[in-house]
Amino acid sequence: MNLNPVIWSLLLPLLSAIVLLLLSQRIKWQRSISLFASSSLVLITFYAMGFALSSTPQTYALGNWPAPFGIILVLDQLSGLLLVITALLSLAALWCAVRQNTDQQGVHFHVLWQLQIFGLNGAFLTGDLFNLFVFFEVLLLASYGLLLHGGRRQNTKAGLHYVVINLLASSLFLFAVGTLYGILGTLNMADLAQKIAHLPADNQPIVAAAGLLLLVVFAVKSALFPLYLWLPKAYANTTAPVAALFAIMTKVGVYAIIRVHGMLFGENAGALAGLHLPWLLWLGLITLLLAAFGTLAATTLRQTIAYLVLASVATLLIAIGINQTQTLPALLFYLIHSTFIAAGLFLLADYVRQGRPQHADRLIADFAMPRNTLIGGVYLFAAIAISGMPPLSGFFGKLLILQSSIQHPYFWWILATILLSNLLIIIALVRVGSVLFYQTLPRERCHDSALQTQCLPPHINPQGCGAIVGLLSIGILLTLFAQPIYQITESISAQWQQVTLYQQQVLTTAPFDNPNKTLYWEDIK
Repeated sequence: MNLNPVIWSLLLPLLSAIVLLLLSQRIKWQRSISLFASSSLVLITFYAMGFALSSTPQTYALGNWPAPFGIILVLDQLSGLLLVITALLSLAALWCAVRQNTDQQGVHFHVLWQLQIFGLNGAFLTGDLFNLFVFFEVLLLASYGLLLHGGRRQNTKAGLHYVVINLLASSLFLFAVGTLYGILGTLNMADLAQKIAHLPADNQPIVAAAGLLLLVVFAVKSALFPLYLWLPKAYANTTAPVAALFAIMTKVGVYAIIRVHGMLFGENAGALAGLHLPWLLWLGLITLLLAAFGTLAATTLRQTIAYLVLASVATLLIAIGINQTQTLPALLFYLIHSTFIAAGLFLLADYVRQGRPQHADRLIADFAMPRNTLIGGVYLFAAIAISGMPPLSGFFGKLLILQSSIQHPYFWWILATILLSNLLIIIALVRVGSVLFYQTLPRERCHDSALQTQCLPPHINPQGCGAIVGLLSIGILLTLFAQPIYQITESISAQWQQVTLYQQQVLTTAPFDNPNKTLYWEDIK
């Protein structure tokens, strides 16, 4: 059997989804297969990442057609890192969904879950714009189903906003892709980068317009101001495991901007170089401030976490806008941290909801929930990590981003915005923790007839809490092994800077694990 990690990162979730569809009435089989596939995917992606760290970017040509004519999958260190993050996140969130019986709240949960992973992995691996669009649609279609899973009114209302906005973004994506193909005659990203570098002056305005249209599309995916309003409602009203998995969804938009705009409109793009950077920096700063105010205005724990996800994405987009040599390693370090901590917080919010049957996770004083001290302690750890306070990994991530921006002409604006937003977020998290875990009503007040309806016996199902421990432990590992992990992100950044090497690998070398291939780009030229 071919054990190529590139193709199996796609085939495993796709084949699992097909098998799970045939077993739609057998929940035990569905759970076993879905968990086995997710566990196997973790091993495959770690193998792929190890391979990527020790070699140049590798390609896999579907159908044995070379670039730029065929469908090309590209495994480099950047895509390998995103594959590992997605696989770990998927396994933890799925484990919690199974143990909490969230997967039984609707049909085809596991099928949609695996299709979501298939779409995510495809978006990280594809080497051309059209297939990026295709994989975006796959993951979005699956996410629509997961978002509406359970069929609650809030899910449906928030899901409709999410669907409409993302359908509009998909339409814009097609316009941008069609424009680029009409002018440049290719959609392979490596080939596009070469052609844009030698673009005649007459065609530069229309290619710039297409590039900015793509930026709007990716801004919708990553929830950049003013296109972020769908995120807080969508993330706060879906089930906890789905919200945890969605912690990687906004990072797909960030990845697409790094991959597409970083390559097509990078240093070698002539007059169009850095087309996107000023927009990202200033819109990112505005998004960060609004997200911080959103945490103050949130009325539930899940809303607060949703705005924290928005703040973390804004920080990543600011880092892209800074565009200094040391920014990308810092960005990747912070991306790893923020994704896992936010996912762990979403899962924790579900246990808080169970322990407060009257008010759930609304920020209203209630009777103490079972294991109040333990859950409050876990919340305190996660709050320190997500807010970027020392000594945890969030502090290192933000410090590295700020350090890389010292030479930037707008350094003081960046510093002031990040510090102010951090202060607001800390205040919001203290308020949340105080209301949920400290300002509890004494049980003696249950004798008060006006409060008897709030004295329902609380029960927390502890099963699946290992997923929270696992996700938050990654924050500890990032702190303890900050230097070697940062060295990995530096290696990823160093390879990413070698755009010419990426182009050569995609356009001139044999497909990965296909030594008998006879048709090469050089032959066709």
